[in-house]
Parts: sequence; structure tokens; C-alpha cells
Amino acid sequence: MTTSEERNAICDAVRGLMQDRSSETAVRSTMETPQGYDPALWAQLVELGIVGLLIDPEYGGTGLGPLELELVMEETGAALLCSPLLSSGVLAASLLSACGEKNAQARYLPGIAAGTTIATVALTGDAGTWTPEGVTVDARSANGGALLNGVASYVTHGQIANLLLIVAKTGSGLGIFEVDANASGLTRSALPSFDRTLRLARLEFANTPARQVGQMGWPAVQEALDVALVALAGEQAGGGRRIFEMTVEYAKTRIQFGRPIGGFQALKHMAADLMIEVESSTSAARHAAEQLAEKTNQAEEAVSLAAFACAEAYSKVAATAIQMHGGIAFTWEHPAHLYLRRARAYAQLFGSPSLYRERYLTQLGA
Repeated sequence: MTTSEERNAICDAVRGLMQDRSSETAVRSTMETPQGYDPALWAQLVELGIVGLLIDPEYGGTGLGPLELELVMEETGAALLCSPLLSSGVLAASLLSACGEKNAQARYLPGIAAGTTIATVALTGDAGTWTPEGVTVDARSANGGALLNGVASYVTHGQIANLLLIVAKTGSGLGIFEVDANASGLTRSALPSFDRTLRLARLEFANTPARQVGQMGWPAVQEALDVALVALAGEQAGGGRRIFEMTVEYAKTRIQFGRPIGGFQALKHMAADLMIEVESSTSAARHAAEQLAEKTNQAEEAVSLAAFACAEAYSKVAATAIQMHGGIAFTWEHPAHLYLRRARAYAQLFGSPSLYRERYLTQLGA
């Protein structure tokens, strides 16, 4: 495990890169591109070891864990980073590591760490439940491999990924399958997103050739999903803190009736409530990362808590920040609008807050 000084150094490096390459102007420009990310910035993230942060050094990665990941994602979330980091470097890399197949890890993890392979995971259907019951792709054995039929939806960066990891139903439960991006019978369609920095796709399979990866099934998916939820919670905590800081600064400098609006009691109370949301969500995200890194018995509970608490806090902070800014923040040109869209979209990514609140209460009862 890294020391606090080493973690601070990593965060400082990422923060500096975000300030240089992920400004509001850069984000607005990047989100309008077909691929949805800046290849030059992606290469710099690779150089810093961020894309391969979770990948074992044996495969060219940095070999760190959830604790460092969460802190890094706070920085990328604050900057509204447009990249396939969550899809490829977190979810797909974690799933390959969890599946237990050394051959697949040796084939793909080096490319993911180097940024040359962009991978993603398809694990839910059109209902978007992010549960085993929500899988709507079927796999059947054929010619020493498998053929896939069905639909996977809300696949992050599914249109640009060159490695697709598909969760599909088999005769003996759920399995994980690798599919080439140019495989026959595969149709990829872009999905509209409330957040224009987020790329989502719908994948249709019609006798699409695939190869099974490992034998772990949903346990491996859940392990990877827990890591992704911690990363997402970090992004939400970082984004919430940034829009809160922007709002406080605005309240100090916006003059109305001859005084800064931050001096009005109503706005003081709103700011105090938001500060509690920001601090609580940051604590929840970091606690989940610590529990997951240490593999404690409370790790699943901590992840579920962070999943709903950080999503709801980010949405509340972003919406209230717009209100505190007044009419100017309702315009598309104001950055608060970007944070609100990110908060609302991420609140449903990998499962709704209600799903994880229910799961948290069930885990507490167990």
C-alpha cells in the first residue's frame, strides 16, 4: 500500500494535468467529438500510470488499488474529465483481473494499461437494472466457442471500444465473453445521454461469435462492479466539491443590494447544508475505498452506502448550486450546467440510488 505522501503526489500530478488539459473549454470541445475523449490527454494519463492503475505490474500496470483509485477519481470528477478511464481502466480491467483466466489477462491487460486497447463491459439490458436478472444476452456453444444473441444496453464507451466483455446467460448460469469490435452479427448504436460528456451505446447480437473468459460468472462481475462503484463515488464526491467551491466563490463576489450575496442568511444556510453533503459524500467514498482495499467484512455495505449517498449528494449540490447562482447558471454557457448534467447522469450509471439503498439495508439486516 502506498504512503499518504505518495498518494498526495499522485493526486497532485493528476490535478495538474486536469488543470492543463481538462479546462471547461477543453471539456466542451472534447464532448462534441465523435470519440468523446482527447487522445493526447489519454496518452498523458497512460504516462502517469493512471489508465493502468489497477493492473498488476506483470502486465504493465501500476499495481495500486481502490484507495488510490478513489482519490484519483475525485480529481478527474472535479475536472469533468471526458475519457474511457472508468470503462477501460477500471471496469474492464477489474473484470479481467477477477475472471481468473491468465491467458485473457496476458492478452488484454497490457494493451489496456498502455491505452492502445479501449475495453468496456456490457452487463445489463434495456431495463438498466445492473443485476443478474437484467442480463438479456444469451450464449450457446458452437464450434469450440460461443454464439451470442440478444441486447446489451447502456454500455459505456461501447461505440469506440475495441474489446467488448459481455455478460451473457448460459445453460449453467451467467458467463463472461469476449467479443471483437468488428465481429459479425454485432450492431452498435449510440444512445442519447443527458450528459454530453458521457458516451453510451446499445449492442445487438445476432449469432455473434464470442469466446468465454474464465468460469467465474456473476461473482467476478460483482467484484469488478464494486471497484467501479468506488471509482464512480470518487468522481461524484470530487465533482460535488468543485461545484460547491465555485458556488461559494460566486457568493463572495456577486454584489446585490450593496453587499456580497454570501452575506445573506438564507444563502449561508444553503451553503452550510451543501458543505455537509460534500464532506459526507467524500467520507463515504473514501471509507468504501478503504474497506474494499482491506477486504473487510463490511466492504460490500460500505460500497452500497457510497453508491447511493454520493449520487444523491452530487445531484443535490449541483441543483442547489444552480439556484444559488441565480438565472445565469440556467444557461448552457455556464459551467454549473455541465456539473448538473454529469450528476444526474451518473446517479443512474451502474444502478440507481434506490437499488443501492435497498441493497445496503439488506446487507445491514444480514
